[in-house]
Amino acid sequence: QVRMVESGGGLVQAGGSLRLSCVPSRGTFSSYARAWFRQAPGKEREFVAAINWTGGSTYYADSVKGRFTISRDNAKNTVSLQMNSLKPEDTAVYYCAAGAVADPKASYDYWGQGTQVTVSS
Repeated sequence: QVRMVESGGGLVQAGGSLRLSCVPSRGTFSSYARAWFRQAPGKEREFVAAINWTGGSTYYADSVKGRFTISRDNAKNTVSLQMNSLKPEDTAVYYCAAGAVADPKASYDYWGQGTQVTVSS
C-alpha cells in the first residue's frame, strides 16, 4: 500500500516558521496533484494548500494565504509546505495527500499518517 510520508513537524512559538516535507513511500508521483490538509483537535479535517503536477498552479485556504507556500520538486518526488508567521490556530496534525486534481474540493487517493505542528502563544 503506497502512502505519503510527512516530516518536519514540531513545536514553534507564534510568529515562527516550519517547513513540512512529504515523499511517497514508493513510486513516482510526479504526475499527481499534491496537497496538504490539517486537522485540529475536535475539528474536521480542512484543506490547506494544493499544487498541480507541473507546479504551475497553486491553491490556498484563505486562512493561510500569504503565510504558507506549497512547492514541489518532481526530480526528488517531494512536496513541501513552508509555513511562516505561524499562529496558535495553525496547531494541528498536517497531512500530505496525492490525487488527480489540485482542487480544494477534490478527492485525494493517497494519504500520509500526519505530522504534528504545535504553535505556542
